[in-house]
Formats: sequence, structure tokens, C-alpha cells
Amino acid sequence: MSLVFDWSALSPLTAGPGTGGGLRRDPEDFVVQEVPLYPLAGEGDYVFVEIRKTGHTTAHVVRMLAAQLGLREQEIGVAGLKDRHAVTTQWLSLPAKAEKRLGALALDGVETVQVTRHTNKLAMGHLRGNRFVIRVRGAAGQGRHAREVLAVLEAQGVPNYFGPQRFGLGGVNAEEGLRVLRGESRLKDPRVRRFLTSSVQSMLFNRYLSLRLERGLYATLLRGDMAKKHDTGGVFQVEDAAAESLRAGRGELSATGTLFGRKVRPLAFDAGELEAEALAAFGLSPQAFASRRGDRRLTRVFLEGGSVTDTDDGYSVAFTLPRGSFATSVLRELMKTDVDTLAPVGDEGLATDSLAGGDE
Repeated sequence: MSLVFDWSALSPLTAGPGTGGGLRRDPEDFVVQEVPLYPLAGEGDYVFVEIRKTGHTTAHVVRMLAAQLGLREQEIGVAGLKDRHAVTTQWLSLPAKAEKRLGALALDGVETVQVTRHTNKLAMGHLRGNRFVIRVRGAAGQGRHAREVLAVLEAQGVPNYFGPQRFGLGGVNAEEGLRVLRGESRLKDPRVRRFLTSSVQSMLFNRYLSLRLERGLYATLLRGDMAKKHDTGGVFQVEDAAAESLRAGRGELSATGTLFGRKVRPLAFDAGELEAEALAAFGLSPQAFASRRGDRRLTRVFLEGGSVTDTDDGYSVAFTLPRGSFATSVLRELMKTDVDTLAPVGDEGLATDSLAGGDE
């Protein structure tokens, strides 16, 4: 099976044709607002700056800020990485010593929204999610259809696929990641090697989720599943699949997939058989990921505040997703096109929209 990202290889939740259309003609067509994980204290040893940027990746802004403020890049905290080809609003944390220099900041395409204080440095993942407002052009008259599909996603959840941003321009990162796992890659940078092998983890997760959708197991559970409660985040192994599937049908909990690594056990029983099938499709075993820590990822997430507004040449869709999930998973269901597969490259060689969008 190919390791190149391809939407057509991943089963959608919703049936039938999509709205079609195109994205990102202008940066203002893709607007992202970071949703903080916690309220800011208004006092403390760290300066928190909310910025709105256009035409810059998060990494580029951090580099420029560090140079202008006389800081090391490591002293600037961010909760997530945001794309260059969008209008994105997010928080940065700075050491208190930088506050008196903020007035001299001058970055084209970057504006300061507000400044406050907090008691701790911002760290990757310290966000609840992201609010998106995305314009789909070239889809005139398709607003009604988009609303119908969005209603299904609100009721049943969004398939939590890793979007193409995770796999680099052309979707080929997992191919090089596989060479890293096999000891065949000449790349030496440990950070790049970790990122590439994470692409293989993501590809396997996508295959596992696609199999569940193909076989009607999206909103039901199998014996051996590691299910996660949406309200508390608690994870447990499913013994009584029928009883727990009733709760899953009500949206109380969902199955998780394995991001393989040394700290995470593969699934067991019926769920384990399905997971083994996904591994076999790529000729891999869990032991291949001993260099990774591993994790679990929900197979579906629930969007909030969804709405569709008609425009002269299509529609605008708004929704909020939890951290680690990708707006492209929503857009794929609406549009049924190769959403962002050839998107411009953003942070770390990938165009992030929500992870892990994607903020991760």
C-alpha cells in the first residue's frame, strides 16, 4: 500500500458528492483563532502577547521576535503552529524582561491584539482548540448542501484523520519516515527524523480509522478497544462491546487508535485484529516504533459552533475543533475534493491548520 497521502484512500463518513470548490485564494479565506486552554491570570512572571499574523509561519514570527527583542528562540513559548497562508491569531509567551521592548516591535503582517501577564510559560499543546472561518470559492449554490453535511458531522462527530499537512508537500513524508525506521535513511537531524517517523504513525492511524469507517465501526466499539470518554478524558479497555457501543452512539465516548511506540500497548481481541490488519497493509509491526514514545488518538472529535453562510461564489463555514485535529477533515467531508493535498508549505515543512491543528 502506498505511503503517499491520498484522500481517496480514506473512507469518508458522509456519502454522496460534495460541494466542490477551492480554498485559500486569499489569506483572508482561511481564518484561525486560537482558543486558550485556561484563563490568563493578568499577573505573573511571563508576558503573554496575542498576535494576529498574515503571511508568516509561527516559527518565522518566533525567529523575528527573538532577534528584535534580544531573546533566545527557546524563551518564546507557543501553544501551536499556525500556517503562513492564512490569517491566524494566537498567543505567545515572553519572559518579563522583554515587556519594555514590545513597543519597538515592527513586523510586516503581524499586529499585536493584546498584552497581559501569566504565571507560567506557554507550552506546546496549551490550547483548547481552534476556531475556523473558511471561505470555499467556486461552489455557488452549494451552501444548503454544506449545511446538511455539517449537521451530520455535528451529530456523529468528525473522522479524526491526520490531514495532508502532516505528510508534507506532495504527501511523501511517510515514505522517508519508513526509511528512517528501517535504518535506510541518511538524514542525521534527530528532530527531522522524529517528525518523519511520526508521519508513519499518522499514516497507520489513518488506515485504521478508514477500516473502521468501511466496516461500519465508526460510532460503535469492539472488544479490546481502548475507549476514551469525551467529558473526562478517561481511557479504558472495552469488554462489553454492545453496552459501550450504546454509549458511543450517544456521543459519550469513542474508540481510540494507536500511535505506535514503546509506551503504548497495541490493541487486543477484536480491535487488535483490525489494528494488525492496518499494520500488515504497510508491512510493519509495533516493534518498528521502539524509538517513539507512542500515544492514543481519538478516532472522532466533535466540532462546536458550526455554521454555513452563503457567499456570491460559494459559502463560508465556521466551526471550532479541539487541539490536535485538522480542519481539513471537516472540509473533506463538505467538499469531497483533495483538500489541501497540494497546499503551500508552512511550519516544519507542513501546512498546519489545526495540530499536532494542525496544532498538536
